[in-house]
This record gives sequence, C-alpha cells and structure tokens, in this order.
Amino acid sequence: MSDQTHGHELLKRRDREMIPTRLLIAMGALALSALALTTYARVTDRPLVGVPHAAEVTDSRSLILDGNRYGEVIVRDGDGIVLMDLDASEAGFISVIWRGLDRKRMLTGTDPLAPVNLVEYANGRLSIQDPATGWSAELASFGALNEAAFAQLLD
Repeated sequence: MSDQTHGHELLKRRDREMIPTRLLIAMGALALSALALTTYARVTDRPLVGVPHAAEVTDSRSLILDGNRYGEVIVRDGDGIVLMDLDASEAGFISVIWRGLDRKRMLTGTDPLAPVNLVEYANGRLSIQDPATGWSAELASFGALNEAAFAQLLD
C-alpha cells in the first residue's frame, strides 16, 4: 500500500470518528421530534401559551431612545426633554433595548429617532412598543431589575 493510499485511509477513519453515527442519529431524531410537535400543535390549533394576557392600559409614555455603539443612551420624552443621559456603565438594559430597536429600525429603514411607547397595563405588565416598525418587548421577560430600569421612566 502506498503512502498516499495509507494517508487517505487514515483521513477516512478520522472523519468517521469525528462525528459518531449515534450522535448523528440522535440529532436527526431531535429535529424530527421538534417538527412533529410543531406540526401537531398547528394541526390541532393548540392555544398559544407564551402570549401575555390582554389587559387595560393604565399608563403610557412616549420616549425617544438615542444611543451609540459604545453603550451610551440618551432618553428623551416625546417633547425632546432629556430624562436620562446614561454613559456605558449606567445604561445597562436600556442600552440593550436600544440596540434591539436600532437593529429593527435599520432593517426596515425607519427613522432611528422616532418615539417608542412605554406602556404599563392593569395586570402589572410593562412593555415597550415601536409603532413605526411593530417591534415590541415585554420587559418583565428580562427580569425585575431590568424592568425597573424602565419603570422609573413612568414616574
């Protein structure tokens, strides 16, 4: 057997050992299971369980979020009055929301300084909604401390 043929056989054996057959079968079974569960849910019209319960709006405020890639964010009210001028060490979760919003607006070609609505509902939910793109975020989903960063803007 030549060195080239021997080297080729070694590579074949190595490639077979890199991804075990059992792992490939398990990954395929997982993908098929997810597809089967999704198909079952759609065919049987199972109700959506991750959707927030409808409630009456108790408070709302128009905000303009203006940030940069360094994590700094300026929060203004609908009239343009500065409510918060946060540097990167202070902005935290507000910067995260700004980045998600900015990304959506960039993809849709929407004005990056269009106002968003911070909405509080009777059941305690707090969400931020962008009427320009339809984007929204349920703030409680990110934890109480992150929700509190926006709740202080309603006071």
